[in-house]
Amino acid sequence: MKTNELPKTVLLEGMTSISALLNSQKVNDRPVYRIWIDSGKAEKRAPFIRFLEAKKAEYGFDLQYTDAKTIESLATGLTHGGIVAECGERTIPPLTGAQIQPNKLYVYLEGMEDPYNFGGALRSLYAAGVCGVVLPERNWMNAAGTVARASAGASERLLLFTATPETAVSAFRSAGYQILCAGIRDSVSIYETHFSYPILLVIGGEKRGISRTFLENADKIVRIDYGSDFRGSLSSSASAAVLAFELFRQNH
Repeated sequence: MKTNELPKTVLLEGMTSISALLNSQKVNDRPVYRIWIDSGKAEKRAPFIRFLEAKKAEYGFDLQYTDAKTIESLATGLTHGGIVAECGERTIPPLTGAQIQPNKLYVYLEGMEDPYNFGGALRSLYAAGVCGVVLPERNWMNAAGTVARASAGASERLLLFTATPETAVSAFRSAGYQILCAGIRDSVSIYETHFSYPILLVIGGEKRGISRTFLENADKIVRIDYGSDFRGSLSSSASAAVLAFELFRQNH
């Protein structure tokens, strides 16, 4: 960073997103600069404020009390509950083979355009026990506050990496992982075929889909069978939830 360049800031809103960050030191290096609290809600938020006081020395942030109008001017959403945090950017490292844990489930999310959809996908993937999520270098973490709200803080708790499709294929193949791509053409049903970890599951966005590199290197294309004659496709976040939880079920 240049000496006259200010650091980029991210605003996290609400107890869920902020506590997720403050409890994720092992996977998340996002700095916290300042946390504002609506003084009118301080008594109601007393247990969470005690948590913030305990974390203040560890993170070095300022804890400031202000009025509801100021909080509203800072926040972009309506679910802040009178608490917002000014934070810095999180490091999302490039994927290397050494970072891949054995016998786990990882997911590569490709081509997701909407931060709410992206956040919803991360929420489901975290709940399903996914070890880490790999993203293209262009991703929606520049809208980290929106993603954190949509994911109920899961975006701050998950291990995140960046990689090109070529790098991801090479790294996970070297680690002994099978590669599954979500799709329809030449596919097998996720419900009728058993898949054992370790797995890299690739899920594409509604518009861009999955790149040819992944499709050409996939061990299987997997589909979600519908319970009715539905000609459309699920959203990426819904597909991520169904596929990840089915793989979790099969391996537990």
